[in-house]
Amino acid sequence: MRVKHFRRFVTLALVIAVPSAVSGCREQPQGSVKVTVIGGPPKLRDPAAGPLPAGDALLLSNVAQGLVRFDAAGNIVGGLAERWNVSNDGLSYIFRLAPGDWPNGGKITAKQVARLLKRQLTGRSRNPMRDALGAVEDVVAMTDRVIEIRLVAPRPNLLPLLAQPEMAVLREGHGTGPFSESPTAQRGLLLLKREIVSPEDESKTEEDVLVGGATAGAAVQAFAAGQTDLVLGGTFADLPIARRVKLPRGSLRFDPASGLFGLVPTRKDGPLAEPDVRRLLSQAIDRDLLVRTLNVPGLTPRATIMEPGLEGVPAIAQPVWATTALSERSASLAAEARRLFGAEEKPVLRIGLPQGPGADVLLLRLMLDWGALGFTIQRANSPGQADLVLVDDVAPSSSPAWYVRRFRCEIAPICDPEADELMASARAAPVPAQRAALLVQAAARLDDALAFIPLAAPVRWSLVGSRIEGFAGNRYARHTLTGLEQKTSPGG
Repeated sequence: MRVKHFRRFVTLALVIAVPSAVSGCREQPQGSVKVTVIGGPPKLRDPAAGPLPAGDALLLSNVAQGLVRFDAAGNIVGGLAERWNVSNDGLSYIFRLAPGDWPNGGKITAKQVARLLKRQLTGRSRNPMRDALGAVEDVVAMTDRVIEIRLVAPRPNLLPLLAQPEMAVLREGHGTGPFSESPTAQRGLLLLKREIVSPEDESKTEEDVLVGGATAGAAVQAFAAGQTDLVLGGTFADLPIARRVKLPRGSLRFDPASGLFGLVPTRKDGPLAEPDVRRLLSQAIDRDLLVRTLNVPGLTPRATIMEPGLEGVPAIAQPVWATTALSERSASLAAEARRLFGAEEKPVLRIGLPQGPGADVLLLRLMLDWGALGFTIQRANSPGQADLVLVDDVAPSSSPAWYVRRFRCEIAPICDPEADELMASARAAPVPAQRAALLVQAAARLDDALAFIPLAAPVRWSLVGSRIEGFAGNRYARHTLTGLEQKTSPGG
């Protein structure tokens, strides 16, 4: 069985690494820039209703900007706010709104914007940013064009959170740009228009972008045939689909995304109730081989919740066992499995994964590594039947709090009450260095409890045609549709 699985794994790995000869002739670009997002047709949705699919997030961030927004490289630029400043103690962010009107008439006022922002963070809102913005004490209109966001403790990472599409400002189903929706006769596509006024000669130009959704296979084939200029929203699950098609050199791009990519237990009881079992499973994964198989530039194995480069966090040391090859620790892992289970039959573990050939590769990797210890691994038919589910989320900022708060006892089946106390202390800590130290301690406790089995960072990819010059990867994997045909400056 092991040999059979290994042969299947090698076959899948080769499919990822070697592109096939399937490719069409690219058409010459003309007319509006065409953008395809992997997934369903983009729809303008209220983020208070819950998490946004990739297409909805892209549409929202481009037609309903927040106080600030991201440029192509993930830098913060003005949205509704033309400028802002931060108080010396870090507890007050003051934004001055640019003059403007709502699409359906009427001046944009600070009072309206403040009310709409507060709606996303209070009441029955299911906005995913609500917890990350838990330090917001109030959003207040100071004048008709000035808004203050008051915090209970300093948050240097506030601006990236406000730039996320979940904090876009919608009023009566309409946003304020930078694009606006226009009618189009092309079925299944949205036409977005943006008027650009040159400050030098007051001349006007217009950007037109056609946006639609498609399956990964259809999106890749359309790109290869020159029928779309930009494909967004790719993940590890559908990466092999892009690798199978012969694409123009340099068109496959990866975001240097930060976040969580790994497995989380779904219940307190059952085969994963004991931390020693979870520890055994974590140490038995050949992360090096998985990362080599995915073949994503810059992607490295990870065995801790936190990653390098987080705000105020020193270098994250990986556990000692993670620095040795799986072959060198396989004997001790087998001995640990015998100690834990004796002669008993090892349990069946059901894994909740997305659909796609990349997810199939991950499943096969787990079947090989955990199967070597006697476990039977199956794909769960539904999340409710899974013992472990995959978490594949990009972090909205460089704050370490986002990484650990995902595993609070109120929402995570496997947790650590003392880690919760550390998180609570960190939320109220007035000194950033103290806050970071508390969060590092919380992460260490969660790592020790194996509340999460990390694998690497999230994988996010795009296909970028020769017509597109204003595209850049960034740690948030958020992409503006502005300036797609303009060269980015050296600074992004």
